Amino acid sequence: MKKLLATVVAAFISLSFAGVTLADEQVTVTKGTSKKLSLTKERLINETATVEAVNYDTRVVTLKGPKGNVFDITAGDQVRNLAQVKAGDKVKVKYYQSVAVKVMAPGQAPGGTQATVVQKRAKLGEKPGGMIGGEITITAKVEAIGKKKQSVTLKGPEGKTLKVKVEHPEYLEHVKVGDDVLITMTEALAISVEGVK
Repeated sequence: MKKLLATVVAAFISLSFAGVTLADEQVTVTKGTSKKLSLTKERLINETATVEAVNYDTRVVTLKGPKGNVFDITAGDQVRNLAQVKAGDKVKVKYYQSVAVKVMAPGQAPGGTQATVVQKRAKLGEKPGGMIGGEITITAKVEAIGKKKQSVTLKGPEGKTLKVKVEHPEYLEHVKVGDDVLITMTEALAISVEGVK
């Protein structure tokens, strides 16, 4: 949990997302009537690979990516209906990720950490596929603001602090020491196999 807090906060509270260029990526900044800051960053990645071979004994599936790269994946025991996968089938992967950061007045955020996980897999007899998704929400408190160094020090729910560089210093106008910062990270992965058409 500590590593997740550090990763989420360092990557997304920095408010810059500098150097990251991904297809279908969006960043939204909202300054509500309370002049508190709210950010959302999301991305959706869609990829399709072609099944080159399937070893049913070892459960190794050889795939060819859209750029011609060939790689193997091992389908774990939780993957149902592997016997239906054949060379030429298309494996579609969708990956969604979002991070929402909301600055709130002291005491307004729920506090602590909340996490949920949802998963679904193919029914017996269907082509293999499934999805897994999760969401984690962490509340941190602004301990210090370094306007000259463009940084914010956050204290997480377990009492650890993390100093984060803010690359858009104008955002610091909307943050005060003592404010709560609600960070919600959502990820979902869906995989489906489609037969040759």
